[in-house]
Amino acid sequence: MSKHQKYMQRCLDLAIKALGNTYPNPMVGSVIVSKDEIIGEGWHQKAGMPHAEVNAINSVKDKSLLKKATLYVSLEPCSHFGKTPPCADLIIAHKIPKVVIGCLDPNEKVSGRGIKKLLDSGCKVTLGILDKEAQHLNKRFFTFHRKQRPYVVLKWAETTDGFIAPHEQTTGKPFWITSPASKQLVHKWRSEEQAILIGTKTARKDNPQLNNRLWEGHSPTRVVIDRNLTIPKSHHVYDLSEKTIVITEKNDDHSTENLVFETIDFSENSVENILNVLWKHHIQSVIVEGGATTLNTFITAGLWDEARVFVGEKKLDDGIKAPQISKNPTTEETIATDQLKWYYND
Repeated sequence: MSKHQKYMQRCLDLAIKALGNTYPNPMVGSVIVSKDEIIGEGWHQKAGMPHAEVNAINSVKDKSLLKKATLYVSLEPCSHFGKTPPCADLIIAHKIPKVVIGCLDPNEKVSGRGIKKLLDSGCKVTLGILDKEAQHLNKRFFTFHRKQRPYVVLKWAETTDGFIAPHEQTTGKPFWITSPASKQLVHKWRSEEQAILIGTKTARKDNPQLNNRLWEGHSPTRVVIDRNLTIPKSHHVYDLSEKTIVITEKNDDHSTENLVFETIDFSENSVENILNVLWKHHIQSVIVEGGATTLNTFITAGLWDEARVFVGEKKLDDGIKAPQISKNPTTEETIATDQLKWYYND
């Protein structure tokens, strides 16, 4: 690993600390190096708060060192005024002579402009250090800006014999396949994504709360497919406790701040239409938790980015078949008594 790669890896390690807290901004880490020693570091901790470069510069005790230092940052410094001033201007103001960048910012408000501003000021810029890793870190942000849709994570649990649920199920009592440890992990995932999506059958049968009870952090926006508005208004998804987007084909003018009805055409390209709604709401990532029909619709459309599949110890012999992905898992791990398989739609 080269010197540049070593310090860029530190930037990435810092950036990931803010996973789930920076929307709509990307996760960014920065370190400042003088004479091969880190003299300052920081990361963007939350949207609206100072960016990584600002925190890194502020952490340097002896500011006179900045004029001979190198600033490393995992993503191109911003060049526009948002909730905070441009980081490129701050770097120039402190006369930092060298900047090493992980990857370009895909946001059209920045994309190359930050680097141009630095170069025009006489700063020496090095780009593309751990570029692939830097883009992967912000896979949600990059997907949103490049594909005009959220990053889609599919998630389900299946029995050892390949079923996702029994045919008959008592309303309001989900059929649990996995261990408590896996359930907690799912709540951690919910805190990392902007939205969570389920179909009508899952909403009616399980009556889920779709919030984050078993992990610290925010609860995602709830997205419910209710084509014919058949989910009882007494169900949790209508309790106004979290922002909820109901996707339907029925006109409904009863939207409020926390409950929004969006009408789409289900006759063709339904998944694409759903993702267009989420993009319109500036949602950068969504975790699709079911049920089988909804999951299969996303798989068939090819509009998914990764899938996380738990295989529990239970056996059903008969029931609703679990979705299938026609490729081998990229990685597998054990969570308590369950197997967790990760798939990527490269």
